[in-house]
Amino acid sequence: MNYSFQFGPVFDAWPLLLRGTWITIQLSFLAMLFGLCVAILCAWGKTSGPRLVRWVINAYIELIRNTPFLVQLFFFYFALPATGVRWSAHTAALVAMVVNLGAYATEIVRAGIEAIPRAQVEAGLALNLSRYEIFRFVVLKPALRAIYPALTSQFILLMLASSVVSVISADDLTSVAANLQSETFRSFEIYIVITAIYLVLTLLFSYLFRLVFRWGLNYPDR
Repeated sequence: MNYSFQFGPVFDAWPLLLRGTWITIQLSFLAMLFGLCVAILCAWGKTSGPRLVRWVINAYIELIRNTPFLVQLFFFYFALPATGVRWSAHTAALVAMVVNLGAYATEIVRAGIEAIPRAQVEAGLALNLSRYEIFRFVVLKPALRAIYPALTSQFILLMLASSVVSVISADDLTSVAANLQSETFRSFEIYIVITAIYLVLTLLFSYLFRLVFRWGLNYPDR
């Protein structure tokens, strides 16, 4: 192998790499936050809502889980504008990520909710708690603790899948890498650096999730 490594052009573009990394973090964090909210609402509707609500939520879950994320992204960025809905590539990417995560996380949250013993709910009723208080304090918090590893794994997968948004020219890290490659033709060096950045992001998110668990969910069972 007679290849001469030249990382100089890649490192010279560090402001672009930093900006792309920040956009990836921003997209991932917001999608995790809003996607979790969607998942909690849908899980509540699926376990406690009327038949029509359950049917709509099941249809949403099946639609998203059985179609490629890339097709969903194209739908929000290319198809919806034909109906008059116009937004930037960044907004379309965020909406697609939220919708995608919401469907997958709904089933995770639902499984956690259904694992809560009925006796705990009855104890909440005996204490004269409202349905909202029972759901928030008696059901949701223990459920989130039980499903936290699966949920955070789904968050990490979402962050890695965010690289797909580069196909609609959202200025994420992968998009920056593609632009640099077309300018410098140092593909090997660029994607070594990008791989390392994604690895660091994964480790940082994992560490952050451990801190969140220790801060909010690491309490005794009794």
